[in-house]
Amino acid sequence: MSAQRKDAVDAIIEQWARARPDLDTRAMEVFGRIHRLSRTMGDLAEKAYAPYGISRGEFDVLATLRRAGEPYTLSPRQLSATLMLTTGGMTGRLDKLERAGLLRRAPDPHDRRALQVTLTEKGLDVIDQAVGAGLSVQTEALSTLTEEQADQLADLLRELLAGAQEA
Repeated sequence: MSAQRKDAVDAIIEQWARARPDLDTRAMEVFGRIHRLSRTMGDLAEKAYAPYGISRGEFDVLATLRRAGEPYTLSPRQLSATLMLTTGGMTGRLDKLERAGLLRRAPDPHDRRALQVTLTEKGLDVIDQAVGAGLSVQTEALSTLTEEQADQLADLLRELLAGAQEA
């Protein structure tokens, strides 16, 4: 353990060291902190999006449409694949966002059996504001690191994610 401040994960690791000194708990330290950080940042993002009347899941749908570029249109299937959601889960989100006037669903002009989902002007305004609010929260949290540390952390997490996905 470094000489930096202790956290809840350190307490857990110390307990395991007493109970099972034979265990190598390095992975528990890393993934325990990643899990706690993810939950904390998710909660902060949820609070940042709340003034715009959207949840994190709804943010994800709007952000995916926004990143698609003009005309901000994708099929429900493309959205489901990008967000790793079932079609049922996607339908619920789309229903709520459509009722709020943030997107519209229309028949695909190239395939009568398919739909297209498009951001409305209101949806574009909401996502542009919400992404700024969420990024502000993330930037504030990251400000505890130097720019070099943040770059190094991003690189290390990229490697860790790639390794985990290959496993």
